[in-house]
Amino acid sequence: MADITASNLRETALALGADFCGVADLAPAQELVQQLGGELAAQFPRAVSIGVALPSAIVDQLCRHEDRTVALAYQSHGYDAINVRLDQLASRVTSILQQASHRAFPVAASQTIDREKHYGLFSHKLAAHLAGLGWIGKNCLLITPQVGPRVRWVTVLTDASLETGQPVGERCGSCRECVDGCPAHAFTGRRFQADEPREARFDVVKCYAYQRRDREHVEGPILCGMCIYVCPYGRLKESR
Repeated sequence: MADITASNLRETALALGADFCGVADLAPAQELVQQLGGELAAQFPRAVSIGVALPSAIVDQLCRHEDRTVALAYQSHGYDAINVRLDQLASRVTSILQQASHRAFPVAASQTIDREKHYGLFSHKLAAHLAGLGWIGKNCLLITPQVGPRVRWVTVLTDASLETGQPVGERCGSCRECVDGCPAHAFTGRRFQADEPREARFDVVKCYAYQRRDREHVEGPILCGMCIYVCPYGRLKESR
């Protein structure tokens, strides 16, 4: 099989149902990659970042996230269904790379290897940022120019020498919608710095504590999503 290129890999991913696809050079983030995923992740110099946009009609209701109907819709179509789609996309891309004689390691869309600190094997948003698909905002999410943070991501690590994208500069400016709109007060408002730990910007314990407050006997999903809902880049009426 002829060697794969970043361009035709992207075209294939989009044809399979992805909304975003790009390739990241992981060299600038090797220290962080190794810190999270050890030698397993650090052995791959490239990452293929694949994104699927969340249903806007559901995200637009997240101001009512305590409503069971909204929570169920968000859990089903904002997490469960999209995670399955993302993992299937990653599997297909992995096969394409392998058929072109490259090594490829798909990282699950939903993955936690440290349940205390809520870290995964690899940061999907970091790959998307390095691939030039957006920037990491004050809400610690990947913000795309097109739909803001209303995207979920999956990653395929690879040794293929694919052409990479260029990271997008941060465009949040003085905006603090996500910081001020977080009911858990989990964000500090600091801008993303690759050499800073996540804790400098985001208190994950506060976030999880808010989602689980007084809900031991509540049936169904326990979610929030306000940091996604309030971002101006995701508001159709403001961004389009």
